[in-house]
Amino acid sequence: MSYNFFAYISRMRYIERWSLMRNALPENIQEHSHMVAVIAHALGIIRRDVFGKPCNPEECAAVALYHDCSEILTGDLPTPIKYHSNAIKNAYKQVEKLACERLLDTLPEEVRPSFAPFIGGEAEERLYDLVKAADKLSAYLKCIEERRAGNDEFLSAEKQTRKILDESPLPEVKYFLEKFVPAFELTLDELGTIDTIEDNRSAHPDTTGKSHS
Repeated sequence: MSYNFFAYISRMRYIERWSLMRNALPENIQEHSHMVAVIAHALGIIRRDVFGKPCNPEECAAVALYHDCSEILTGDLPTPIKYHSNAIKNAYKQVEKLACERLLDTLPEEVRPSFAPFIGGEAEERLYDLVKAADKLSAYLKCIEERRAGNDEFLSAEKQTRKILDESPLPEVKYFLEKFVPAFELTLDELGTIDTIEDNRSAHPDTTGKSHS
């Protein structure tokens, strides 16, 4: 018997985000989910290694990879509509829940319990704060990239999203904003090539005792 789950997942690349806005750099939910997973993994490491709180970064990444998978069946509802009222928001949550259940039904029974926590399940609920923060950070970086591409369509969204991030109670978000976000304002030449990275490494040798190999 053949199962449809991964065929559905592969179709995430056909669902465009920011559909109400002019995009210089179009983004689909597959690309978005990858970036959110990368950031969620980082936030998990920051929570564990910087702030000393128990956290499994790999679990954060897995939840983030699937955080928008319901949109395979529902499409991406624009934020102004999704959050227009509590009635719409709650109704859409029910639709998302149903979509997650339907997707899980496309997996073999013997592996379904291992996927369920990450797709509308326990892990998603438990790690909601970090994954939601990663989602918002990804949106903010998208706004920066659009501005740098000469598109002023995202200026208001950038300002609003930054305000939300600055007001976040999560220290992991503040750490990420301070340590990593400024680099998104740089060109490739400013970021550096392989040679300049090597030069910087030579100028600032690792003092942790860890090998670079």
